[in-house]
Amino acid sequence: MTRLMLSESEGYDLLREYGVPVPAYRIVMTPFDAADAAEAIGFPVVMKIISPQIVHKSDAGGVIVGIGSREAAEAAFDRIIKSAKDYDKDAEITGVIVEQQAEPGLELIIGGKTDPAFGKVITFGMGGTLVELMKDVTLRILPLDEETIRQMIREINGYPLIQGYRGAKPRDEEALVNALLAIHRFFLERDDVVEFDINPLRLYENGSLAVDARVITTDEKVSRVEEEQNPVPMEYFNPRSIAVIGASQDSSKMGYAVLHNLLHFPGQLYPVNNKRSEIQGLKAYPNITAIPAPVDLAVITVPAMQVPRVIEECGQKHVPMAVIITAGFKEMGEEGKALEDRVKEIARRHGTRIIGPNCLGMIIPTRGIDTTYVHQSPNPGNIAFISQSGAIINTVVDWSLANGIGFSNVISVGNQADLTFLDYLRYVEKDEKTKAIILYIEEISDGKAFMDVVSEVAKTKPVVAIKSGSSRKGQAAAASHTGSLSGSYEVYMEAFRRSGVIAVHTLTGAFLAARMLSHPKGYPRGKRAVVVTNAGGFSVLSSDYAERYGVEIIDLPKEVIEELNGFLPEFWNKGNPIDLLGDATERRFEKTFEVLARHQDLWDMAFIIGFPNLVLSSDHLAKRILKFSESTENRILVTLLGGDSMDAGREILKEQNIPSFEELDFTFRVMGRVLWQKYRVRAPGLL
Repeated sequence: MTRLMLSESEGYDLLREYGVPVPAYRIVMTPFDAADAAEAIGFPVVMKIISPQIVHKSDAGGVIVGIGSREAAEAAFDRIIKSAKDYDKDAEITGVIVEQQAEPGLELIIGGKTDPAFGKVITFGMGGTLVELMKDVTLRILPLDEETIRQMIREINGYPLIQGYRGAKPRDEEALVNALLAIHRFFLERDDVVEFDINPLRLYENGSLAVDARVITTDEKVSRVEEEQNPVPMEYFNPRSIAVIGASQDSSKMGYAVLHNLLHFPGQLYPVNNKRSEIQGLKAYPNITAIPAPVDLAVITVPAMQVPRVIEECGQKHVPMAVIITAGFKEMGEEGKALEDRVKEIARRHGTRIIGPNCLGMIIPTRGIDTTYVHQSPNPGNIAFISQSGAIINTVVDWSLANGIGFSNVISVGNQADLTFLDYLRYVEKDEKTKAIILYIEEISDGKAFMDVVSEVAKTKPVVAIKSGSSRKGQAAAASHTGSLSGSYEVYMEAFRRSGVIAVHTLTGAFLAARMLSHPKGYPRGKRAVVVTNAGGFSVLSSDYAERYGVEIIDLPKEVIEELNGFLPEFWNKGNPIDLLGDATERRFEKTFEVLARHQDLWDMAFIIGFPNLVLSSDHLAKRILKFSESTENRILVTLLGGDSMDAGREILKEQNIPSFEELDFTFRVMGRVLWQKYRVRAPGLL
C-alpha cells in the first residue's frame, strides 16, 4: 500500500470542499511571485515550504510568519528554500505556499487515523506546538453523531478555555461543532484518506479557521473479507466423550499432562497412541478412527506436521470439535501459516470446528473438562476467563486456588484459526453458570465485529478486559501529531468504553471488578454514594478517594439528618460520610441502614467501612450488612479493614456474593473503573 501526503494546498482544497474554513493561499515558485501573492492576499502573510519529505516544516526552518511587505516576502522565499535544503538536501521542493496569516485564537487539534482493528478514528483536543507534551485529547471510533461530538468537546481538560476562562470571552463553540461535523463527514466519506491532522484549528469568538492541514492518502482500498461461519452449538462445549490424540505415559510429555487433567472427566475418555495399548490405566487406540464409539471432542498434542493427518481422521470420524494444543503454526512465520491454512481447510471441509492451534484449550470445572496442562484444575465459580495467553491462564489458575476464586469457563484462544473471541463470547453469554466475563487481549483482528458482539454480551453480563501493549516502545515515529496521540492502545480503550467493556490494567483488578459485578444487582444505577463507618479517619479518606475516582458523595438532606439525630450520639458528624463513631454497636449500624433504605432514591451505592474492635465483631456487622442489602435495590460495597480478625465477616459476605475489600483505596478504585465505563469519569485510576 502506497501512502502519499497531500500538499498543504491540496489539504486546504479538500477541507474547503466539505465546508471547513481555511485561509486564502497561493503557491509560488519564485521570490517575485511570492511578493505578488502576498500583496494580493493582504499583509501580513505566512510562507511555508512545500515538500513531501519535510513533514514538520517548523523544524526545518520552513515556516516564516508576520511577513508585512513585498521585500520581506521575497527575502522569506529565499530563506525558506535555503533552510529546507540545509535540513534535507535530497528533499523534493515543489514550491512555497503563501497564505493569509490567521489572527491569534485558541489552538485546537482535530485529527484522524485508520486503526488496523477498529477502522477510522477521530481525535480532538488542545493543539499547537505543545500538543504531544500536553496530550489533552479525546478520541472516538467512527461513525459519530452530533451529541457525541459535543461530548468530545466538553470532556477535554481545556474546555474551560472554550467557555471563557477567568474573564475571557467565550469562544464560538457552535462553530467548533460544525467544523468537527464537517471533518467527520469528510473522513467518513473519503475512502482514500487514511490519516490527517489539522493543527491548529484556531477558534475565535466568532468562527474558526483550519490553519495547517496534513492529509495522508492511499492508492489501495482496504477491504475486509468476512468469513461466514455458523455459530458453535452449545452442546459442543458439553462433550460426552473426549479423545486425547498424542496421549502419553511419559510425565514429561504434554500428552501426559492433558490426559492426566482429564482423568476426572465424567464421560468417556479415550487415549490415542499408536505405540501403546494402555495409557494411565485406560485402553489406548492407534488412531481416532479405531475408537468404536462416537467422539465429541478431540484434543490434539502431536507435532505440528502430523496435525493435518490427524484432523483428516477427525473429519472421517465426524468429530464436531477439536482442540489443537500443538504450537508451530502461523506464530512461527509463513511456513507455519501455510500449515495452519491447510489444517483449517481440512477441518472446514469436514465441518469440524477448531479451538487453537497453539493454545491450552478449555477448562469447564462444573463438567470436569480440563484440556490444559495446568498444575491443578481450578474450582468451579461464576467467572469466565478468555485469554490470548496460555502462560497467563496457568498463572491465573494457580493464583485463583490460593484466593478462593472459581471459574465457570477458562478458554485459551490460541491462534484463532477457526473459533475466535466472538465465538467464545457468544458461548459464555448463553452459559447459565457465567455471571461475569474477563478477557485478556493482545490483538483483535476485526474490531468492528468484536464491538458488535461484545456490546450485546455486555448488556446482560459484565465484561472486563485487560489489553496488553500500552507501551509505545518500539512504535515507529508517526508522520502526524494524530498518529502519536491516538495509538492502538488508546483506540482499544475507547472501543471498550463504547462497547460497555470495563478496561482494567491488572489481573487483580480484573477479578475484583468481575467479582463485584457478578452480583445480581450488577452496575450501580448512578454515581451518587453514601458512606457509613465506625472509623473516623477512614471516613475522611473515603471522601478523598471518592473525589479521586469519580464517586459522588451526596449531601444528606435535612430530613435524613434529623432521622439520624434521633438515635445517633449528639456529637456525630451530621454529614456524609456518616461516622457512627468507634463505639458503634450492631444496633447503631442497623438503625442507620434502615434510614438509608427508606431514602434509597437519594443514593445509588453505599460504601460500608468496618475495622477491628471489641464493641462489634465482623460477623455481626456482616449480618447487618446482608439485611441492609436485602432491603434495597442499590449496590452495597464493603471494606473490612484489618487482618485475620475480620475474616469471619468476610466469609459471611462472600457466601452471599457481597463485594468485600480489605483496602479502602481499592474499593473506590474498582468503582471508579466501573463508573468510567458508564459515565466516562475523567480520572478513574489504574486498576
